[in-house]
Amino acid sequence: MSKILIAYSTNSGSTAEVAETIALELENGGHSAEVKRIADVSDLSGYDAVVVGAPMIFGWQSAARKFLKRNQSQLKEKKMAYFSCAARLTRVEEERLPQCPVVLDPNLVSSPEKPGRISLKERFTTLRYYLDPMLGAAPQICPISIAFFKGSIQMYRLKWWQAAFVMVIVQATPGDGRDWELIKSWARSLGDQF
Repeated sequence: MSKILIAYSTNSGSTAEVAETIALELENGGHSAEVKRIADVSDLSGYDAVVVGAPMIFGWQSAARKFLKRNQSQLKEKKMAYFSCAARLTRVEEERLPQCPVVLDPNLVSSPEKPGRISLKERFTTLRYYLDPMLGAAPQICPISIAFFKGSIQMYRLKWWQAAFVMVIVQATPGDGRDWELIKSWARSLGDQF
């Protein structure tokens, strides 16, 4: 049995719900799991593994990137996994995946509207645009898995500039697109590796 920390950042609460679901699945698998907001994590010494999750808002939320950068020396000694909730992910065929395993929610992924050409909105939602800052925050860490889940967009919970970005640039549809079975399955796979 491993003691696992699920450290998360959230914008309007939906990523926190994903973190809680991951913890429950890990506990059902016999592990001890603790869920904390990234801002509330002060000591990592008691954990065997850490899962870091945050939404994609202009890239992976900065609190998650700063947490990884600040704690990289401790975290590189632990088993790690990352997850993100996003509104859209554009899959470009020529993109190379990192050596770390990546799980993509099929409900999140779409191809470019024009094959061979990426529009402005698609440029902000490519896998590389999402992955590079995640992996660049702590380059010494190669997570055992990185998952991208479709998130929940409740426009009334967003700041005006976030809502404008979602509507104008990303052009995502509001609503809850989270696939709870996929999230639980991913958590169980982490439990097997932890």
